[in-house]
Amino acid sequence: VCYITKETTMSETHNAMLSAIATYTVENEKFTDKGVKAAGTRARKALMEIGKLVKARRKEIQEAKNSATV
Repeated sequence: VCYITKETTMSETHNAMLSAIATYTVENEKFTDKGVKAAGTRARKALMEIGKLVKARRKEIQEAKNSATV
């Protein structure tokens, strides 16, 4: 779980997204292949976290673009 703050850097957000995607992948596999119901809940939680991180990353990219510092 990543907590997004003003001090979070673009690379930290990117790495948190990759971590959340990896978590989702593992939990989804447990849910779909092995039928572990609790893994379905964890997979949904990871998807929610990915959504939050995607919004934060979009905002970071837009701010960097507008300030012309990449």
